[in-house]
Amino acid sequence: MASAAYFNKQATTIATLGRNELKKRIKNFHGRFKLDFTEEYLNKLSEDRLRHILLAALINAGPRN
Repeated sequence: MASAAYFNKQATTIATLGRNELKKRIKNFHGRFKLDFTEEYLNKLSEDRLRHILLAALINAGPRN
């Protein structure tokens, strides 16, 4: 489980990202698992939903060492 400091840093960073950067980071996510979303699907989502997906993935992937 990620630490509170890691969570806060990631949440703050993600909150400042725009739609294109959010989609880019989701599509290029490298973690313990793969995110597999189509461009069409991501285009339909709100920025808040994109932020939620990215933050959830980062929290579950944990901090990089």
